[in-house]
Amino acid sequence: MDVKDAIVVVTGGASGIGAALARRFSADGAANVVVVDLDLAGAQAVADEIDGVAECVDVTDPAAVNGLVDRTLARVGRIDLFCSNAGMATGVGLDDPNDLWHRAFEVNLMSQVYAARAVIPPMLERGRGYLLQTASAAGLLTSPGDAPYTVTKHGAVALAEWLSVTYGSQGIGVSVLCPMGVATPLLMDPLAAGEPGAQAVAASGEIISTEQVADAVIAGLAEERFLILPHPQVGTFWAQKASDPDRWLAGVRRLLSNRSN
Repeated sequence: MDVKDAIVVVTGGASGIGAALARRFSADGAANVVVVDLDLAGAQAVADEIDGVAECVDVTDPAAVNGLVDRTLARVGRIDLFCSNAGMATGVGLDDPNDLWHRAFEVNLMSQVYAARAVIPPMLERGRGYLLQTASAAGLLTSPGDAPYTVTKHGAVALAEWLSVTYGSQGIGVSVLCPMGVATPLLMDPLAAGEPGAQAVAASGEIISTEQVADAVIAGLAEERFLILPHPQVGTFWAQKASDPDRWLAGVRRLLSNRSN
C-alpha cells in the first residue's frame, strides 16, 4: 500500500494520531486526504494545512458514514485507503452506568463496522482497496483502568482479523494499528491525574509522539503488515500472554499494584 497519489479518508482526524496520519499521508504524496471529525473546526484546520477536505461526520451514525463515502466517491471517484481512527477512552470499570459502555462500543467498534460496510463494496468493484483500523495495544493485551476500552479494542482487532480473512483474497488489504503509550490527551490527562492504569501504561514502555506512530503506519502499510506495532515490545508481551496467560496476568496485577501504592 503506497499512499502516493492515493485518495485517503481519516476519521478522528482533527487531532492526535488522526491528524498526524493526515499530515503524513499528504507529505508522502497522497492525492487527496479527507479529514473527518465531529470537530469541524479542528478538521478544517488540518485540512487547510494539507490542502485536503474537511468533513463533519458522526462515525457512529451508519447513514452519515454512508454519506461520507458516497460524497467522496462522487467527488474523486475512489477511496484507496480508509482509516477508521476515531476512538475514545472512558476510565471506568464495571460500576459505570451503561451509557459509557454503549458509547465506547459505538465509537471504538461499531464505527469501524459501519465504515467497512460502506467502503468495501466500492473497493470490491474496483478490485482493490485498503483498510487501516486503529485499535490499541489494549486490543491485544489490556487496559487496567478502562474496561470498556479494553473490551471494544479487542473487538476492533477481532473485526480487522475477520475482514482480512474474508476479503483479503479479493484485493482488500487490512492493517490494524496497536500503539501503546502515545502523547495524546487520551493518555496524558489521566497520567497527569495519577490514574494507576495510565501509570502502568507509562511504565511499560516509551511514550511516543503521534508523528512516530505515523512513521510506523507508513512502514507497516508499505509492507502490508496486518499488525502495525509502533511499540515493538507489544508483540513480545502478546507472545508472552499467549504462551503463559496466568503468568502474564499475574505480572500485570503486580505492575498495577506497584503503581497504586
